[in-house]
Amino acid sequence: MDDLYRREGLVCHVATEIEGFLFQGQRAEQRYRETDRFEFITTSGYYHSLPGDALHLFIDASAEVQCAMGFANEKDHPEVAPSQFEMNYSRTEAPIAADQVLIYKLVCRQVAHKVGMTASFLPKPVTGVNGSGMHTNLSIARGDTNLFYDSAGRDGISSFGWSFINRILHHAKDLCLILNSSVNAYRRLDPHYEAPKKIKASPVDRGAMIRIPIGNACSARIEVRSIAPDANPYLAICSLLRTGLKGTEVPTIDPYQPLGILPDNIYDALDHFRASTWVEEIIGEDVAMRFAATKQASANRCPRLLGTIIKHAEIQFHHEVTNQHLWNFF
Repeated sequence: MDDLYRREGLVCHVATEIEGFLFQGQRAEQRYRETDRFEFITTSGYYHSLPGDALHLFIDASAEVQCAMGFANEKDHPEVAPSQFEMNYSRTEAPIAADQVLIYKLVCRQVAHKVGMTASFLPKPVTGVNGSGMHTNLSIARGDTNLFYDSAGRDGISSFGWSFINRILHHAKDLCLILNSSVNAYRRLDPHYEAPKKIKASPVDRGAMIRIPIGNACSARIEVRSIAPDANPYLAICSLLRTGLKGTEVPTIDPYQPLGILPDNIYDALDHFRASTWVEEIIGEDVAMRFAATKQASANRCPRLLGTIIKHAEIQFHHEVTNQHLWNFF
């Protein structure tokens, strides 16, 4: 980001919308192998969670902690699935935004643990309900000018912004493993649950990989919807920005028409990742090889054909669940 600012005067702004679930009991993920289930704290969704119930109290407490730590919270609310939550905060510069992803999840986990619950950021912890995403809003400015905005542009987006979108769509399959880096993440990419599986852009289609929100000269942005909440935020944000700015652009692409669909399993995503020369260019061959090997090892611990029911291994060997288990020893 520093280099981009020195060379071109560009500042990259990012805001993430991180969804999660609140489950009964402490360390519910580590205990999943014993319990074989997650217990919802409430069966309410968007509009049916009362102000004094456990989910709302958790959301309010977590939001207060975030505000005390400098987050500019905008809205905090239950999400569409039972026991699901989301807390949104304002955009900031890309490296700070990546830090905030980790701090947000840590705060939520600690607040939940304190009241005898578990905040989980598994992409699809429960069969039959919507999974969790990390919708990532991106915009680029030079000085006070939002380069993604053009009042006369298609849906208010400038030609610079559309080129940025075009490049991400062109490299969508290359980036899929970075944005969805766990076995469980591919359960979320299910079109029956408003999943962003289509490689296209749209202002209204919730199945599109990229959404075009209504915006103005200040707020115009793109929203990448296909990122799971367990993605490495530094790797994901860096890869999206470098791709949008420097990736291959195909002028004949109509971004509103599907260019295909994203992989529905980690093995196909690994194949696309390993075959991509673009991935090696943006993160380096050595990092790419190590990343792929780590994800391959994780995939090999799980049944290749996962079926419809969540399996123990995809929870037990999930990277965030494993990391939490190790941190408990310190």
